[in-house]
Amino acid sequence: MAAHNLSGSGSPMKPSFAQLRRFLYAAVCSLALSGGAFAQDPGAAELLAAQQAVERADRADADQYAPDMMAMARQQLEQAQRAAADRRERKQAPMLALRAAADADLARAQSEEAVAQTQLAQRQAEVRQLQRQLATGEGR
Repeated sequence: MAAHNLSGSGSPMKPSFAQLRRFLYAAVCSLALSGGAFAQDPGAAELLAAQQAVERADRADADQYAPDMMAMARQQLEQAQRAAADRRERKQAPMLALRAAADADLARAQSEEAVAQTQLAQRQAEVRQLQRQLATGEGR
């Protein structure tokens, strides 16, 4: 059974505050630079939010733990992008993007839940093993 490294070395479980700060800074800069696009295209904000939601779900391994929901989010994001590029379909782009973002967020949440459930099961197995060792006097 592999022990998780809580010291920060090895494979990190969560991003550091510095990494989060860099990500937020990059996001704010990209939003500021694309501000003109938002004024011209009201669906641009929803498309950006959907793209970011899909990226977050991807980083949370949603392809592994919620593949159907992740596929649906990607499909809706592609539809939203196509609609945004088509003058006749442009009005549908924001709604499609919102659906994509919601599905991606759900996929991420399902993935995080699956990871937490797996970790819980591992901890419970470790506790049972330790209880057996205590009861039988092993390890003394």
